[in-house]
Amino acid sequence: MSKVDELRNTFFEECSELLQEIEVGLTDIRDGRGTDDTVHAVFRAAHSVKGGAGIFGFETLVEFAHVFETVLDALRHGTLAASDEVLVVLLGASDILSDLVTMARSGKPVPPGYDNECRSALNRLIDANGDGAAASNGAGSEAAGDFDGIDFMPVRADDFGEAEASGERVFKIAFRPRAEMLKKANEPLYILRELAKLGSLELTADTGALPRLSELQPDNAYINWTGTLRTAKGRQKIEEVFEFVVDDCDLEIVEELPEGTAAPIAETALAESCDAIADSTPPVPPANPAANGSTKAAAEMPARPAEAADAPKDGAAAAAKPAAMTTRVDLEKIDRVVNMVGELVIAQAMLGQVVRELPEKMTSRLQHCLDEVIHHTRELKDSVMSMRAQQVRTVFQRMPRLVRELSAKTSKNVRLEMSGEATEIDKTIIERLSDPLTHIIRNSVDHGIESPQDRRAAGKSEQGVIHLSAGHRGGRIVIEVSDDGAGINGERVLKKAKERGLIDANAALTEDEISNLVFLPGFSTAETVSDISGRGVGMDVVRRNIMDIGGRITLKSEPGRGTTIQLSLPLTLAVMDGMVVEIGQDNYVVPISAIVECMRPTRADVRNLLGTAGTLQLRGAIVPLVHLGDLFGIRGAVRDVVDGVVIIVEAGEGARLGIVVDELRGHQQVVIKSIEENYGVVPGIAGATILGNGRVAFILDVDRLSNVAGAEMENAALPRAEPAIMARPS
Repeated sequence: MSKVDELRNTFFEECSELLQEIEVGLTDIRDGRGTDDTVHAVFRAAHSVKGGAGIFGFETLVEFAHVFETVLDALRHGTLAASDEVLVVLLGASDILSDLVTMARSGKPVPPGYDNECRSALNRLIDANGDGAAASNGAGSEAAGDFDGIDFMPVRADDFGEAEASGERVFKIAFRPRAEMLKKANEPLYILRELAKLGSLELTADTGALPRLSELQPDNAYINWTGTLRTAKGRQKIEEVFEFVVDDCDLEIVEELPEGTAAPIAETALAESCDAIADSTPPVPPANPAANGSTKAAAEMPARPAEAADAPKDGAAAAAKPAAMTTRVDLEKIDRVVNMVGELVIAQAMLGQVVRELPEKMTSRLQHCLDEVIHHTRELKDSVMSMRAQQVRTVFQRMPRLVRELSAKTSKNVRLEMSGEATEIDKTIIERLSDPLTHIIRNSVDHGIESPQDRRAAGKSEQGVIHLSAGHRGGRIVIEVSDDGAGINGERVLKKAKERGLIDANAALTEDEISNLVFLPGFSTAETVSDISGRGVGMDVVRRNIMDIGGRITLKSEPGRGTTIQLSLPLTLAVMDGMVVEIGQDNYVVPISAIVECMRPTRADVRNLLGTAGTLQLRGAIVPLVHLGDLFGIRGAVRDVVDGVVIIVEAGEGARLGIVVDELRGHQQVVIKSIEENYGVVPGIAGATILGNGRVAFILDVDRLSNVAGAEMENAALPRAEPAIMARPS
């Protein structure tokens, strides 16, 4: 991969973060949680997207981002009010900006007129604000065309277009970019164009440092600029042009005062080089770059203009804040470390097996050392897993746009509230969450939330609310999607299920069982098929996808008050805590996160019911039992429940199941190995691992065990040799 390609990839990675910052910031402003800092952060993010896009010649993206940025600039200066109408336009512009970035990343051409409607809405806001010239003369044909290439010749004022000058103040400016500035996707020529808009600018480019073409590095800065700016604006406006790059360039601003006044005052922003660059760690920009850059000049000047007098205080405050040090690492490198940690966990288990087999006199010191190894291995595993972890914010950020689009299509007033976006989860799970959440929210808007008229008739607010939340519970990640809509109409669901032959016509179901019929393949209550729903696919796909990653899904509905769908997901798909159990001569692993309790039942606790493998009476509740020895055809397994151990686990949809095993062999960290890639899908088995004795043990899929057990009982007369062989570790 060339350096230019690496820079492009870095730009798009940063765009993802910047677009997320824009979306979150605008949403906070709309909901009344935003501050002045929020508006500035959104503006800076849009500005950074525009600057990076200019480097790589994404003309349409630059043009649209400039108009978007112009409206944001009016918002941050208080000349444009953050009304609901304005925020609707800005949120729509955020969506279009995201689409343009996606098209640029994929290399797809932008459809003609794709952003025209939104750009027109932005321009109307600009015109109403009296700042139309700024957008029309900005990054349109004039700005975009110059990004096709860079001409390393002396730069004249004509290169930037004519700028109105009043001649009131004259500034001498020296601008020397550093390599760090280009690596952060900031374009020097674009900055100079913005500077030219302040007045009449005369520039000369110093190309003396340019190497031969064969030695040219695309991410190095070779050209410096010096010139004169005649403007009616103050120094603060000039500093704002450079505020995003002040730490990555050498900048000198000297105002020429008329004769007879005090000596010219030099205001120099010579940014200090950052040691973090040498460590491949991008620096964190200060809260107020312009003020921070002016701090150094304070030590060199006897006097300062009034508008910059407070800069030292601001700079000191910014310097006092601890800087968050970050670095970008390829995911492949982290995955290799995860695999190494997995092998280390296996080696640790084998070492523990060896220690247990030694004579007792030799094990005391070894056991102490082994305990230390186990402790540090667990900490190493947790640390490595945290590097793979991502905030669910990366998935949640796509949902506000989805709700806005669905609200417009269905003519419903729906607001999305989110909480717990900072909850972290393994990247492999994050990647598979987007589709299920999309299906659930589409159903909530289309089927759950009522029309404004129906909500008024029911005594509700016209605006429906969908709440999307995430959090840690019991060693798992729990994501909930709840709405305050009409809930599930049980009679209608039951009727549709019987009409479609999905259940027996004489079936008697509880309310929860009726609600969970929506997860059946082919089920839909929609009277007509639309581009939103009605084809009978969606919720069954949600359930299957969630179960494929070891998760569980439950649904609770209250007629007239709303529906809540809960997703319970494992923290990671790589390493987990498991309970090793013995069945006959074989060992299996039950995920600790699924275990409720373990017990040795008495004869009085067990009930034998016709057509079942037996049930357990547990504190007034009836828990069905599954004999793993019978289910997997394992020789030597206990046949009587009271001779074994019953593990109570949480299966799908909140149900509980009793798994009958011979003995418990202890808790252990296990590395999850996929068997689907090498063998295929095995009912009731989620994966495999290697134990300390070097043998393979299967990891049970407790969510599917009850289904497998039910199918086995229905086909009891058929031979079970094949599943027995499939389920026995080698």
